[in-house]
This record gives sequence, structure tokens and C-alpha cells, in this order.
Amino acid sequence: MNEQAKENMALFLESFGIDLKQQGMEKTPTRVAMLYSQLFEGVGKSTRHAWGEVFPTEYEGLVSVMNIPFYSMCEHHLMPFYGMVDIIYQPTDGKVAGLSKFGDVINILARRPQLQERLTNQIADAIENELGAAGVLVRVTGTHLCMLIRGDMQQGTQTVTLEGRGVLGVDGAPREEAFAIMGGTTSHV
Repeated sequence: MNEQAKENMALFLESFGIDLKQQGMEKTPTRVAMLYSQLFEGVGKSTRHAWGEVFPTEYEGLVSVMNIPFYSMCEHHLMPFYGMVDIIYQPTDGKVAGLSKFGDVINILARRPQLQERLTNQIADAIENELGAAGVLVRVTGTHLCMLIRGDMQQGTQTVTLEGRGVLGVDGAPREEAFAIMGGTTSHV
């Protein structure tokens, strides 16, 4: 338990005039400190070792892992944002990662104060640099509570970020194929 976080949360709540004892919230600072320790467990962690074993295969096509859920905290307001990550990558020399490893990498990157744009880039970086993919296309679709709760945006609004690298970062047949897998074409981007 992070005692400093617990004490500071109590001070934070009290600074808004909340009487923790009168409201029956005596344990709230402890609960919040424990929750944030989980939400920020990716701080300072590298994704490099999350990939585990890479498997050789004769497969030469694109690999797609779609609809990977994520939950993160907006670094501007410390409010949740969440959504789905779609990944398409072109393996180098047929070397592929275990499919569950993509979710592991995303969880490490999402569990820190984050921006959706940075998260998208960091996922692409990890696949390109650590997995050694010849190309990668990452699409992140997110819902940001900091926008919805404050009333600035209409309910149901989503933010979409897209990052392409290597053979999937330039116009051509592989990129067109990747967009077809995602349900569209590059003319929609």
C-alpha cells in the first residue's frame, strides 16, 4: 500500500469540503490509492520482455489481431478512456508472436497516464522494434470520459487514431490489404 498516496487522497478529498467520516468514506483514500496503483502499474515497465518466445513459420501473409480491449487514464484529467485496438502486422521472415502477447503489451502501455495518440505510437513502436515486424498498422478507437462527463462532446463520440509503419506505412498493396481487413480502404483515411 502506498501510504503517501492514501494520505494525499484524503487531503485532496478534504480540500473539497468532503468530511470523510460523516460521509462514510473513511476507507475511500485507501481504496483509491490501491486502484491507482493498479491503473499505473505500467509506469516504468518495458514491453520488450512481454513478447516471450517468437515462433518461426512459413506463413508470409499479414497477421491481424482485432478488437483487443484496453483501459487507460487520460494524463490531462486522470479520467478513464477505453476502447479497442486493432493490429495488423507483416512478420519478418515468418517470425510471429503468440497472439495473447499483443494484449499483454497493450496492457503495459495503457496502464500509465496516457494520451491516445501516444498509446497508438507506442504500440506500433513495440511491434516494429521489439517484434521486428516488416510493417505494422495500429488503429485505436477510444471513448474518453473526460470529454463525455464534462458535456463538451455528445454521448457515443469516439476518437480514432491510426499509425502505419514499414510496408504498411506506405501506399501499396499490403496497406490496401490491411485496410480491407479493417473493413475499409485507404480512400477513407
